[in-house]
Amino acid sequence: MAEEWKKMNPFYKNMALWLAIVLVMILLFNLFNQPKTVQEKIIYSEFRTALENGQIKEVTIQGHNIYGKFTNNKEFKTFAPDDSDLVKDLRKKGVRISAKPKEQSPWYMNVLISWLPMIVLIGIWIFFMRQVQVGGGKAMSFGKSRARLLNEQQPKITFEDVAGIDEAKDELEEIIEFLKDPKKFTNLGGRIPKGALLIGPPGTGKTLLARAIAGEAGVPFFSISGSDFVEMFVGVGAARVRDLFIQGKRHAPCIIFIDEIDAVGRHRGAGLGGGHDEREQTLNQLLVELDGFEAAEGVILIAATNRPDVLDPALLRPGRFDRRIIVPLPDVKGREGILRVHTKKLPLAEDVRLDVIARGTPGFSGADLANLVNEAALLAARQNKDKVEMIDFEQAKDKVLMGKERKSLMISPQGDNSPKRNSFGTDSAIANG
Repeated sequence: MAEEWKKMNPFYKNMALWLAIVLVMILLFNLFNQPKTVQEKIIYSEFRTALENGQIKEVTIQGHNIYGKFTNNKEFKTFAPDDSDLVKDLRKKGVRISAKPKEQSPWYMNVLISWLPMIVLIGIWIFFMRQVQVGGGKAMSFGKSRARLLNEQQPKITFEDVAGIDEAKDELEEIIEFLKDPKKFTNLGGRIPKGALLIGPPGTGKTLLARAIAGEAGVPFFSISGSDFVEMFVGVGAARVRDLFIQGKRHAPCIIFIDEIDAVGRHRGAGLGGGHDEREQTLNQLLVELDGFEAAEGVILIAATNRPDVLDPALLRPGRFDRRIIVPLPDVKGREGILRVHTKKLPLAEDVRLDVIARGTPGFSGADLANLVNEAALLAARQNKDKVEMIDFEQAKDKVLMGKERKSLMISPQGDNSPKRNSFGTDSAIANG
């Protein structure tokens, strides 16, 4: 709230301050303008008793309120119900009677009360419109796409930074070449692929490939996650898909990358809401935008998933995702290439052999190898080394595969017959080696 107040236009800020000052002044005026006489509040039955006993000197009747004085000049106040005999009884007792019209609020209070709802509504409207302007239209942006347009200031990744998946790179390079020189293909009657689906286990480099495409293509690149489409509000997902492709057409030729598309592209009919499920409406709109009556020309959709089995068949047919690019776990040669990419900036010792490390890490993905290199660098730094040695990579591999070494459970070469505590919490003896 404090940040929004700082960003508010000075005109609106000054107007709000003056309005608050005026209200405070009116309240203070009413507070100090009250009559300072001390009046004793009595109930009506006490007033009638005092009247019968001749203890009332004078009264002032103002509506149902009665103000008066006792014979000892002490003032009192009471509330009278509809009593037709009251004036007759007062005259009978010789009480001095005066009357006033009903008490009315000051004119400025009447004006304030009548205009206060309108002033509050105007203030809320001004604040709401200011929120829209300051927040980039966030208050009205439910249906706006959350795709991020990569710009030239962000770190650029190229295919040189991607290793171990040469076949996938070859297929994507063809799409990039089409974007750079479409006439080369259209002269022979070919057409640009509508979409490419990157399929592979987690950590194999699907998102990294998409970032490399952005660096190589030289065209606008929109990036969004599949979960960014679906919200609790009905129709928001479909509206965001429409807005995304409108932006794409405006920047055509361009590339749109949807990460984890299985969040929005699952089989229809599997949701609790049936055909009216919000996620299914989002998927229907995505299908129409990919290949409908008004297909987006010059917009290539690239998506990534590690769950191709849950995707809707209509999403995978030719004309929507024309190409399915498998991004597998790297082989020995691929792992060596990935290690070379991640060790570019590391000072390596002469005994480090990346081919040996690659042969000793079967089943590792690109993310696993990046983590291995990082752990080796941390181990070397922890031991105050100037370079990362081969033993650091071996220890890092053991840590990644089996966890941190538990030195308290090591057995000495001489053996130890003293009772030890095993993993189940009971005592056991370790025999001599």
